Amino acid sequence: MLTEGTKAPDFTLTDKEGHPVSLSDYAGRRVVLYFYPKDNTPGCTREACAFAAAYEGFRAKDVAVIGISRDSEASHRKFAEKYHLPFVILSDPDTTVIKAYDVWQEKKLYGKIGFGVVRATYIIGADGVIQKVFPKVKPDTHAAEILAYLNG
Repeated sequence: MLTEGTKAPDFTLTDKEGHPVSLSDYAGRRVVLYFYPKDNTPGCTREACAFAAAYEGFRAKDVAVIGISRDSEASHRKFAEKYHLPFVILSDPDTTVIKAYDVWQEKKLYGKIGFGVVRATYIIGADGVIQKVFPKVKPDTHAAEILAYLNG
């Protein structure tokens, strides 16, 4: 994982409509950058819906919310439409940004070892520096945990 106080790596990925989105587009604003394994899976759906439910709280603080996974733009489009997700979801099929943020890690599932995206979140300050790292995330309570942190 990247550490607090580190300059957040800039990137450009495509959103659900195929439009390029860069971290630098949000210069001067705080960003909640969350990584998740896969659209439409139980944990990832609960996490995304929790962010959607808390979205007005983030907007009130002028904090951008960006989700990133390996899923395609088409998958993201269907996921966002199905669950009415109001925030940006970016596609990283080559894991370039996922690896830059060190969330491509060894995982164990049913006794098998492989690599995948670990659920993690970075809060990036208006200056582009990582303020807080959440390396282990509970999908149902994570959005509220972040809002509590942002509220001090």
